[in-house]
This record gives sequence, structure tokens and C-alpha cells, in this order.
Amino acid sequence: MKSTKDDCCADEFFARKSKWQAEYKLLREIALASGLEESIKWMHPTYSLDGKNVVLIHGFKEFCALLFIKGSLLNDPKNLLIQQTENVQVRRQLRFTSVRQVADQAVDISDYITNAIEVEKSGIEPEFKDTEDFYMPDEFQDKLDEMPELQEAFHKLTPGRQRGYLLFFTGAKQSKTRTARVEANIDRILDGHGLND
Repeated sequence: MKSTKDDCCADEFFARKSKWQAEYKLLREIALASGLEESIKWMHPTYSLDGKNVVLIHGFKEFCALLFIKGSLLNDPKNLLIQQTENVQVRRQLRFTSVRQVADQAVDISDYITNAIEVEKSGIEPEFKDTEDFYMPDEFQDKLDEMPELQEAFHKLTPGRQRGYLLFFTGAKQSKTRTARVEANIDRILDGHGLND
């Protein structure tokens, strides 16, 4: 393991009481054995190669997981990788519900990490859908048509920020909620900010 200034923060993360504390510690051992550099990013232990994020450890109510940043490019002979939602384009998870499961799959986990390192070294980049391929809710299209300055500001946003808004707006089931979400974010878009900026 390469030493980083975040070592103490990583140690603090793993020392915290958590439902998944034992699973986290074993996943950490496996990740560090790969030679990746450990740091804390997005409040999670992240493992990188030459500054490029490869995999991170995170937990949820029902499971903990290894999240592979370029997971869609990995070989998955055992069909273990999980796409979190239909809107997640590239990242994939290996999920665990017990320390026994992590221990039993340790060789597979190591193989997936090795494959992720190979993908990173190869320089291959995943292909993302264009923003135009995402559904444009009527409520937002109407507002874009009504306000040319909003349309111009939206198209100046990065593709990732555009997609973030579209996914957020379409995530509402009712038209009333979609309209409220659009209205609440007009100023943010006009100011050139993404949903989470």
C-alpha cells in the first residue's frame, strides 16, 4: 500500500462503528493487496492507480459494496456485477451482506480488482449516452421553449450536469412534482450551476 496523507482518515473510517465494519475491513485488506493507493473521496475509502479512481467501498442499509468506476468495461464471467439503477451507465457493484460472503468470494473480488486495474492501465474509456438520448420531460421542454435564456444556459452546462437535471426531473412520477422541480432549479441553471454544485 502506498502511504497517503489520507491514511489517518481512512483508518478513522474503518475504526467507526458500522453495521458493515467487519465486511469493510476485509474488503480493505483485499483492495490494499492489489497495490492500489488508498484515500478518502466522497467520504468513502477509494482505491486509485496513478491518481485515477478504480474502486471504492461503500455501504447501504441492506448491503455493502465495492463500486467499480469503469465496471461496465470489466469481464464478468460469473455475472456478479450489478448495475445500481437503469440510469447508471458505467459504474458497477459487487454487493455483500455478510463477512462470510466477502471471505468466500475473496479470490473473485481480487480477480475483479485486477481486471479493473488492467482496464485502467489500458486507457480504454467507457462510452456514455449523449444528453439527447435521455428523456426530456414535457414540463422542462415547455419551460425551455418559454425562456430562450434558460435554453441557452442549459446547453452551456456540461453534459453531466445536463443529464443530472434530466434524471432529476424525470424521476418524479407526477407532472405537478416535475413542474415544481423544474421551477425550483431555473435560477441554478441560469447561474450555470449543476444540480449538486
